[in-house]
Parts: sequence; structure tokens; C-alpha cells
Amino acid sequence: MAIQDTPEEWQVTETVTPFTGKKTSVRTDQVVMPDGSVHGRDYQVHPGSVAVLAIDDEDRVLVLRQYRHPVRHKLWEVPAGLLDVPGENPLHAVQRELYEEAHVKAEDWRVLTDIYTTPGGCDEAVRIFLARDLSEAEGERFEVAEEEADMELARVPLQELVRGVLAGELHNSCLVVGVLALTAARAGDGLDALRPADAPWPARPFEA
Repeated sequence: MAIQDTPEEWQVTETVTPFTGKKTSVRTDQVVMPDGSVHGRDYQVHPGSVAVLAIDDEDRVLVLRQYRHPVRHKLWEVPAGLLDVPGENPLHAVQRELYEEAHVKAEDWRVLTDIYTTPGGCDEAVRIFLARDLSEAEGERFEVAEEEADMELARVPLQELVRGVLAGELHNSCLVVGVLALTAARAGDGLDALRPADAPWPARPFEA
């Protein structure tokens, strides 16, 4: 048996959407179980996200510190954003986020990993990229607002982030997965063996 996630969809007899927000909604499905019984399952419907572990020539990762109201914390995170346009190319979206949040561009892009953030209660899929060969972006800085107006920017050595993750001091899922995946990739087949930036993403199909 291959240790690999596989697509599967159980029968849904009824679907309602009791809440629709600006970017996400809540859905309730009545799902037929293997024994024939039917049970309700509530979950958040999410457009999907992209994130990037941008690492410079000094082995420092570009991170942001931002307030996250649901958990009442300021979290250190990697640049990330929503896939606002259905079918949008995730590489284009993450390049935009890196520019807007950090005013940085990168010449080398790879797919680091793909994750479902909370599959028990949300259908959010995130593609985490690796960006190398960083440089300052051209043009004016993007004007930030709301939580991003209070955002801090830093470059932190990769190993310091790994230490913080394992010590329980850093909690953002994309940062945690990203730094550990990068460390594992280096210890394995190397970064050049990572998938290309335009690799297929079945969870959120996109246009080339």
C-alpha cells in the first residue's frame, strides 16, 4: 500500500451554507457514512492560500510579525496570501505577496510542499514555495492597511527558526512546515530535486 493521500468523496445528501463572509463561508453537509448512517459535518470553505519561504545568501529566512485576532497573538510568519481569483496561477499570486509584504523579488522558485491546514474543519489548501536569489524589488512599496499596517519585517537564520519551532515558540503553520520541510529537503535529495514552481496542484487547479 502506497503511503499517499488519495482523493475520495463520500455521498452528500444535503448542503446548506448558514454563513457567508467576505472571503470564506461555513457549510454544513449531510454525509453518508460507510455504515449507511447520515451525519452533519460543518466546515469552513476557503479559497486557498500561497506562502513562501524566502531565504537569502546568508541562510536567513524573511519573516513577518503580524497580529492574528482569532488566536490573540502576534505571530512570526512567512509572507502569504489568499488565492483571491479562482484559477489564479499560485506562482503569480505568491510573487505578488512577496512584493507587497516585503518589497522583495526572487529569481529561483520551487514548490517546497503542499498542505491542508486544518482538514477536520476547513478545506483550505496551501502551497508553500521556496524562493532563492533574493533582491530588492523595484518601484514604490505597496501601501499596507489594517493588521498589516503594524507588521514587522526581519531576516532570521534558518536554524534559529528551527530551534524556535521545536521549542514551541513559533506556531504559524506555514512557517513551521516551511522551515522543517526546507531542513528535510537539504538533508535528503537537495533543493534542486524539489518540484518546479509550476508543478500541478490538484487541490487548487490553476491556469498556466
